[in-house]
Amino acid sequence: MTIKLYCFGESGNAYKAALTLELAGMDWTPVFVDFFNGESRSPEFRALNPMGEVPVMVAPGFKTSQSGVMQLYVSEETGKFGGRDAAATREVLRWMFWDNHKMSGQAGALRFMMNFLPEQKRPQEAIGWLSGRVRAALATLNGALDGRDWLVGDTPTTADLACCGYLFYPEPFGFDRAEWPAIDGWLDRIAALPGWKHPYDLMPGSPADRA
Repeated sequence: MTIKLYCFGESGNAYKAALTLELAGMDWTPVFVDFFNGESRSPEFRALNPMGEVPVMVAPGFKTSQSGVMQLYVSEETGKFGGRDAAATREVLRWMFWDNHKMSGQAGALRFMMNFLPEQKRPQEAIGWLSGRVRAALATLNGALDGRDWLVGDTPTTADLACCGYLFYPEPFGFDRAEWPAIDGWLDRIAALPGWKHPYDLMPGSPADRA
């Protein structure tokens, strides 16, 4: 059975799951969710995921939301992108939890406010506050990568594939790769992994489709 990932291209959280599936070589297919026209809030989608969130993954005998759980599933099923021992696995999880709270949780909201809300509805105070929080997260990530190739150990893990989730997108949200050299080199290493694809090439749906 082919794994189905309910997703849309603009979602950094969906990208984390899609990229992990793709790089691990799993048999999967994207199912487009028309988020910007309210599909994720429809009764039909709520029947699939009562949380009303994207992504959702449907695998043989297993269905889940939350990208981190999907990444862990892929790692467990394939033996790829996990920690090499218990201590490394805990460190991978530490970075994944950090990403959800400190990086993606704030970068995603900031990018949405700055690019996908109508200009007259963009809350400038919230944008200013989130911009500071995102810069602080970027500083943490850049510092952790200074002098090393990957966040945990000497190979890529789901920690890397989680923390990069929003950083390949072209829409402006205060992230300039040139300003963060350790992150810049790290993103190049991720993009050089066999099978890597840009989010708009990996999943259906992009701003250009709505232009």
